[in-house]
Amino acid sequence: MSWALDLVVWGGIAAVLIYSIDAVDLGNLSQLVTNSDQIQNFGRELLRPDFSDWRLFVAKMWETIQIALWGTFLAVFLGVPLGLAAARNIAPIWVVTPVRWVMNLLRSVPDLVMGLLFVVAVGLGPLAGVLAIMLNTAGVLAKLFSEAVESIDKGPVEGVRATGASPLHEIVWGVIPQVAPLWTSFALYRFESNSRSATVLGLIGAGGIGQVLFERMNSFDFNGVSAVVIIVIVAVTLIDMLSQAMRKRLL
Repeated sequence: MSWALDLVVWGGIAAVLIYSIDAVDLGNLSQLVTNSDQIQNFGRELLRPDFSDWRLFVAKMWETIQIALWGTFLAVFLGVPLGLAAARNIAPIWVVTPVRWVMNLLRSVPDLVMGLLFVVAVGLGPLAGVLAIMLNTAGVLAKLFSEAVESIDKGPVEGVRATGASPLHEIVWGVIPQVAPLWTSFALYRFESNSRSATVLGLIGAGGIGQVLFERMNSFDFNGVSAVVIIVIVAVTLIDMLSQAMRKRLL
């Protein structure tokens, strides 16, 4: 039965992949070769970055990092209570079910859609990006936080309960110490991801270096585009290195 189930699952995945070849337009892969001249011209422009406006690029990249940082910070404060309320081992089912619906809603709406909504609500600028990242990241972190809580060891919680402590004390002294390192690791990972997401949000006017990137692309200034991309890569790499160092100290 186990072998048959594996065959059905993997066979089904293979069938969907084959069926969707036309849907995803894989038949046009040959255009990578037929349009090679255009690709080569574009590549030559990208290999000659123009850093004449590097101060503007660095300032906008710093703004992007701040958007990601604040969005993640606010998402953590929203995700912690949602994650605890969505954990089946510490919350009743009548609380878990609606909270999980809210989490699914927050995760399912793309960052760009939320960004557009907040651009309409609060206007162009970094605030729209912060709010969009906050809501989407809160849904993701709440799910990860709840799964971490559901996998804890029950012993410390029962020990706290045996002292006559309240449910709040059980969470503070029995649950949080077990999940705090994992929660921090999840938050750091989402900060890395949000640094890239904040760049994309700039394309719709939500602040950051994405707006500069969009303007350079519209003006066909591919040398400037190359410089912006390099700065984004360097910044994201440094953030990744910092996050890895912090995770090693926590885990």
